[in-house]
Amino acid sequence: MKIAARLAKKLKTPRQVQAYLSRLPYNREKKGETLFSAEAALRRGSLHCLEAALAAAAILEHHGYPPLVMSLESVDDLDHVIYVFQQKGRWGSIALSRDRGLYGRPPRYRSLRDLAWSYFDPYVDKSGRINGYGLANLDDSKADWRASKRNVWKVEQFLIYIKHKKLKSSNARYKKLHRAYKHRGAMPRLSHWW
Repeated sequence: MKIAARLAKKLKTPRQVQAYLSRLPYNREKKGETLFSAEAALRRGSLHCLEAALAAAAILEHHGYPPLVMSLESVDDLDHVIYVFQQKGRWGSIALSRDRGLYGRPPRYRSLRDLAWSYFDPYVDKSGRINGYGLANLDDSKADWRASKRNVWKVEQFLIYIKHKKLKSSNARYKKLHRAYKHRGAMPRLSHWW
């Protein structure tokens, strides 16, 4: 039995999937860049943001959730990818990152735009600033993102070229957040994050 299917038997909700993935080490790609499929990443036991989004999609599709991901574009080209889902008409996400502020969100956002904005403040670091977001169904990538034994770079290329909606923020807001980051480091965890 595939790992995602086995995990889906005990991880029945997005919150449970986020909790499970949060316990795994972050894939810092010390031996070179990777983009493992969901099965390969889960078998390996460490995942970066896109691999975590693939894993979440593979687990939750067993419970009827479509394989949707959001690409968050940054001015420094260090983009972030999150798995997104809807419950009772509200959007939430499952995500991993080197920074806890970029983990998932409970389903409380009225729109994808609102969900994307929830990542803006904690995204600001030395060079990061979200300037756009795009929604994609992983099946449209035409890649074997579920079970390939090879890296699935086709998914990354697909996400780079999807249409992204712009998020325009004031320079004053960004500068304030940037100063705060330089003073205290990453944003402390907020109560409305998972």
